[in-house]
Amino acid sequence: MTKTLSVLLLAALAAPAFASEDIADQYPQSELYSKPVEVIPHVYSAIGATAPPTYENAGHNNNLSFIVTGEGVVVINSGASDRLAAALHDEIRLVTDQPVVLVINENGQGHAMLGNGYWRDQGVDVLAHADAVTETRENGDFILQGMRRYNKERAEGTRVEHANLIFEDEYVLTLGGIEIRALHLGPAHDPGDTQVWIPQWEIMIAGDIAFHERMLPIFEHTCTSCWIETWETRLEPIAPTYIIPGHGHPTNFEQVRRYTLAYLKDLRAKVGAHIDAGGDLAEAYYVDQSNWAHLDTFEELATKNAGRVFEEMEWE
Repeated sequence: MTKTLSVLLLAALAAPAFASEDIADQYPQSELYSKPVEVIPHVYSAIGATAPPTYENAGHNNNLSFIVTGEGVVVINSGASDRLAAALHDEIRLVTDQPVVLVINENGQGHAMLGNGYWRDQGVDVLAHADAVTETRENGDFILQGMRRYNKERAEGTRVEHANLIFEDEYVLTLGGIEIRALHLGPAHDPGDTQVWIPQWEIMIAGDIAFHERMLPIFEHTCTSCWIETWETRLEPIAPTYIIPGHGHPTNFEQVRRYTLAYLKDLRAKVGAHIDAGGDLAEAYYVDQSNWAHLDTFEELATKNAGRVFEEMEWE
């Protein structure tokens, strides 16, 4: 284990959450919220704010990662704008002379794919799961307009550009002797959730299947029982040693299990007991989630999550 990762893992384990929701921009000379760090040798990540996207963080509220090999660089997430993508590219050039040869969108959300246009203009292929591409085709203009509202002039030049490479279950490439696997393990947080697994280094750039520093959001289309099944049947057998989640600092598998799988199970148990007792939706918003109140975005998401789980479980 590298010294860098050791420090990061100790920080993650020393407290319930190493949160950054209220931390000011850590890299003011760049469009990036923070400078990329080398998590393990050859794998870097620029850790985004664990707050909602704002003008102040330029929409960098997710992790923008890249893998350096002897035959090129693979980027995970294109960024929330052309300017953010270009800022990440500047950082990659400081690390290596190798060209970027592939960008992988971890899902169809804006901060994963709105920088696609920048990368395509550089001649770089962009890969995404079929369901993520469906999402960008159906809602891309809406996603772009939302980014323009908060990002103002920082949105200039950004357009919706869909991935030009599409996969269903798995996409495997080998660069410089390193096998990189883009996986869709199954339904989880968002359509087309993608995990990037490097078996020989035991690291997974997990995307939004895994959370630990901020409360996970449950959307109207999220199937929490499916997310749990995907985790238990597909992710647990892999059990990566190192995890770069979609949001928050690199950590270990136990941490994301605790704050993702355990949270989903706890919330479903609380809502299930509420339904069994004859409770209604209005009261379901306030089931006890105090065990998770220390997580970033708790105030924004806890009641919404409870309501959406109630609506899901009411008809199970």
